[in-house]
Amino acid sequence: MADKILVVDDEESIRFTFKAFLAEEGYEVVTAATAENALARIAETQFDLLFLDILLGADSGIELLRRFRETNRQSPVIMMTGFPTIDTATEALRLGAYDYLPKPVNQETLLRVTRMALRFKCLDAEKQRQQAHLEAVFRSVKDAIITVDEHLRLLAYNDAARALCDFSPRHLGQDFSGDFIGCTGCCLEPLRDTLRTRDALSVERLECRGRNGASRVVTLNTAPLLDESGHFSGAVLVIRDETRLHELERNLRERGRFHKMVGSTAAMQALYELVEQLGQVPTTVLITGESGTGKELIAEALHEKSARRAGPFIKVNCAALSENLLESELFGHVKGAFTGAVRDVAGRFEKAHGGTIFLDEIGDISPRMQVRLLRVLQEKVIERVGDGTPIPVDVRVIAATHQDLGAKIRRGEFREDLFYRLKVVNVELPPLRERRADIPLLVEHFLAKFNHRFARNVRGISQSVAELFLAHPWPGNIRELEHAIEHAFILCRGEVLALEHLPPDLRTRSESAVKPIASRTEDLSATIAQALAQAGGNKAKAARLLGISRRTLYRKIEELNLCFD
Repeated sequence: MADKILVVDDEESIRFTFKAFLAEEGYEVVTAATAENALARIAETQFDLLFLDILLGADSGIELLRRFRETNRQSPVIMMTGFPTIDTATEALRLGAYDYLPKPVNQETLLRVTRMALRFKCLDAEKQRQQAHLEAVFRSVKDAIITVDEHLRLLAYNDAARALCDFSPRHLGQDFSGDFIGCTGCCLEPLRDTLRTRDALSVERLECRGRNGASRVVTLNTAPLLDESGHFSGAVLVIRDETRLHELERNLRERGRFHKMVGSTAAMQALYELVEQLGQVPTTVLITGESGTGKELIAEALHEKSARRAGPFIKVNCAALSENLLESELFGHVKGAFTGAVRDVAGRFEKAHGGTIFLDEIGDISPRMQVRLLRVLQEKVIERVGDGTPIPVDVRVIAATHQDLGAKIRRGEFREDLFYRLKVVNVELPPLRERRADIPLLVEHFLAKFNHRFARNVRGISQSVAELFLAHPWPGNIRELEHAIEHAFILCRGEVLALEHLPPDLRTRSESAVKPIASRTEDLSATIAQALAQAGGNKAKAARLLGISRRTLYRKIEELNLCFD
């Protein structure tokens, strides 16, 4: 489309001549004789260039320029006059005129100035578009962006930087290292390094504490700032607030340990969530699972997460006592109740008043004890041995067993009504063989535990031990793993637990254990993923956790076609 040009002059000959010369070059030309006519034309059409006479009869071209600039900052204006003066030229340029021409204007000058003014308009429009684009990007970026000059004076910042650093316009032009930044200044050294070396820098995960005392975790990136000519003129600083990500990662790492339990597999995450929910209600809970899975730890966690945490937590191993001793232990006795009862003794239920009682191996209690326990659960009262006086108790009951109570009910060995009283909510612990991906985490936990206990510095386990641990079915579960590592600690004199340090029954399985490991692709993949997550993605540290070399870890990743960045 042809560029549109408006010629405003009170001399008809000037209007006619300009229109003829410019139209011949392909421009679309409109003329106006007065300021009023010119304003009307401007209201109707968007012109690309104006030729404006300074003297328009009774009107002032300077005033028309001022009014035009109020609504149009892009189109260039060329002022013309037959009586040029320094004052009028200065005022016209101050108001934004592109050029100032004395009359008469010949054709060559007219066309040359027209081409230059329109080219300037195109370049200025492109610059404005780029500037608007950059400003939009600058505003929309969530990272804080700050630019400084060679002397570390603040040049510009975006909205994210304003919010993060509490900047205001009064800070522009001030020394960025001055007191006004009001924080720990962790970004100053990277900025100074970039200004000194003119190289880009990246610093990950620094603590940034602002003027309000709030602490954030940030990653810094600095780069040299270049002007239009490519000359170094300062530095740009990009601050990424990774506080939320850091907290999520920390929570994920911490979630690998809940209360005194260790494990971050899906099964353990579900277990942790269930324990947290049960901690808020006084419901009776039955914990089931194989021996060595950590039922007592679950009971402790339920107590610690409950409103009864300030009360006592009383543990009773029901399988360790005979029926009579268990009855006296649970409910207490009075003086003379039996031979040797020389004084009144409170039972475990009384001692647990206001707190929690944990009845371990509940499946081993006798039928008579089952009846007595059922009454406690139903009526919340006990009677001491040798006394019929009811004693109210406020106790939360948590029971545990490794036995199949359903099978015992079918055999007539366990009361069904007691079973359902105990099993208001059932917490079932997975055996270790079903969460092998937790083995590296458990190994690390027990290494730290026994290093502290024995004042040792064992760094890890050998590859053969790691493979054995992953292949072993662990009938004794976590307790068996803990005892195996403790046994190895006693025999090991170096920094790595080897196969010969393990208990003999585990060593005899070593040859058969390594073979099935190849068939455990899913378990091994999950274990490697768990080790990498625990090591924060550091493959060297993950290899140490797994007890293998870094080269072996890379080979396993390649063999299993795993994708880890």
